[in-house]
Amino acid sequence: MATKQPRVIVVGGGLAGLAASVRIAEAGTPVDLFSMVPVRRSHSVCAQGGINATNEVARQQGYSEWMHMDETLYGGDFLNHQPPVYDMTHWAPRIIDLLDRAGVPFNRTSEGRRDLRKFGGSLFKRTHFSGATTGQQLLYALDEQTRRHEAEGHVTKYEFWEFLWPVLDDDGVCRGIIAQDMRTMEIRSFRADAVIMATGGCGAIFGKSTMSVICTGAAAARCYRAGAWLGNPEMIQVHPTAIPGEDKCRLMSESARGEGGRVWVPRKQGDDRKPTDIPDAERWYFLEERYPAYGNLVPRDIATREIFNVCQEGYGVGGGNMVYLDVSHLPDETKHKLDGILEIYEKFVGDNPRKVPMKIFPAVHYSMGGMYTIYATEEKKPVEGDEGQAIGMKFGDPTNMQTNIPGLYAFGEVNYQYHGATRLGANALLSCIFDGLYCGLGTHNRVTNMDKPAAELPDSLYNKYIEQEQAKVKHLSEAQGKHNPYELHERMGSEMTAACTVVKTEERMTKAYGVLREIKEQYEDIRLSDTTSWTNANLGFARALGDMIRYAEATLLGSIERKESRGSHYRPDYPERDDAKFHKTCIAKYDSAGDKPIIEWEDVPCPLVPPRARTYGKVEVSAESAASKQADLDNKPGGEGYSQRPSETSPVYGTETNGKDASAS
Repeated sequence: MATKQPRVIVVGGGLAGLAASVRIAEAGTPVDLFSMVPVRRSHSVCAQGGINATNEVARQQGYSEWMHMDETLYGGDFLNHQPPVYDMTHWAPRIIDLLDRAGVPFNRTSEGRRDLRKFGGSLFKRTHFSGATTGQQLLYALDEQTRRHEAEGHVTKYEFWEFLWPVLDDDGVCRGIIAQDMRTMEIRSFRADAVIMATGGCGAIFGKSTMSVICTGAAAARCYRAGAWLGNPEMIQVHPTAIPGEDKCRLMSESARGEGGRVWVPRKQGDDRKPTDIPDAERWYFLEERYPAYGNLVPRDIATREIFNVCQEGYGVGGGNMVYLDVSHLPDETKHKLDGILEIYEKFVGDNPRKVPMKIFPAVHYSMGGMYTIYATEEKKPVEGDEGQAIGMKFGDPTNMQTNIPGLYAFGEVNYQYHGATRLGANALLSCIFDGLYCGLGTHNRVTNMDKPAAELPDSLYNKYIEQEQAKVKHLSEAQGKHNPYELHERMGSEMTAACTVVKTEERMTKAYGVLREIKEQYEDIRLSDTTSWTNANLGFARALGDMIRYAEATLLGSIERKESRGSHYRPDYPERDDAKFHKTCIAKYDSAGDKPIIEWEDVPCPLVPPRARTYGKVEVSAESAASKQADLDNKPGGEGYSQRPSETSPVYGTETNGKDASAS
């Protein structure tokens, strides 16, 4: 039954979605919260290492909110928007205090203060943590707050419902959503005066990743096909330390290196001795040698490329695509802080990482790009430690993190604003919660000042979208083609991983774009193995595949058009950053007539910190050596590209997963 009270729909039950729900409900606006899984199983639960914020202990080291902001911009290679990053880093201490009061069991020092660890891209300890299960602890704390509002009738939860499409009125304003009950397969419309997409990343377009299997990017792609723009879809993060599995890759958190873990390979190519038999003098700690200041804590894109290059040069473990991540030398007390991830490794690999170095390799991990959003700015009063003019987002402004579609917002990982070309470790949890708490108020302010609430709109507006989605289901269910959607997905994932992750060349990406077009044609000729009308996961996956293909096209075309190297976007054919041409946001717009992306560019304002070279103090190699290595790299990536699978000479991990997610540990 429609009501005239303004309502907000939040799609996604991870940290961004829960934080937004709590903030909006507290402001007095009812929230309808949709999630494909129980919110406690949202992908945020997989986050391990920590959440960044300065505190009094960090300040005693000389750290500040401004330095946190500067590190974030430097890490992102200055593709981030600076005013939102200013507010995110300056709100971070308050967010930690709030989480502490909400019951998050942060690790403590012997004096009772919240403990800090180092993380990538910083020379300071500024990462708060709960062992190696920080995301789980934060998610549970916000879930409890959400349940409180649910009990009071301010939040209505729809778990096991899948978002299908945004409802847009004749003026192009978002007025609700169409969603499907994944158990009964019922398709319904839901009215709302604003919709927040908090649907996470798009790892499934690469086949396997460290993201949960529900992170398909389909929800964002459906908004994109409905007219919402994508921002920097080419910016994908590959995490340097993961273990491959048959179903997905599993993260070995940066916290292992933050607590003193070391990455190494044997100095002698093809050395087949057990790692415990290789003396320290015969181990090559290549990150520590090449980056003396940051060592093993260089940002993820740099560590990933170095690991990839070392393996390409033949120094990988057993000559394959593996390096060692070693925590065996750490004191037992330190290892205890890492129990959450060490238990995962032991469970899925079989070795005890407390005694034997872990074998790891990079894997697709995070989407810096996502849905394009806007914000309003205002000058702020500088705080202690600020080193210049302070400009942030206008607090409570209804446009904060709104997409180009009025009334449609994007929070959390699906929002492209905060991380630029590379996200620093432990900034993801912060950006999710910040979006919900800071920008949720703007969403509340929008819906409380609506001239014509969604409750007063005619049923015909919603019925046409219901019919649209029912027609898609009918088409898929009755299709009698010859292609298997799961096989098409596997082929797409392999192409995207090979062409569009660690190294990207025009030749390889153009080839992949052609393959994607073939897959899109074959998608129109598929056949489902299950056409039942109850809990049909086969149908949901096949429907999502069509959306994933469109998102992958935008990612590939954006990567092809960005002819420079910046952060995680590494082009051996354009190895330098080109600020003159590409210090810009890549905007992907969907051309519905041509069923293809259109790429446009928008300047990135830098009102706080001017861009500077991003080197992290790398030690220069000789000209002769550098030329030789560059020639090797230029030749190798042009072949079949990058693969997350270990080579034939390396052990294959995770063959006995039984379909369980690592986060179940």
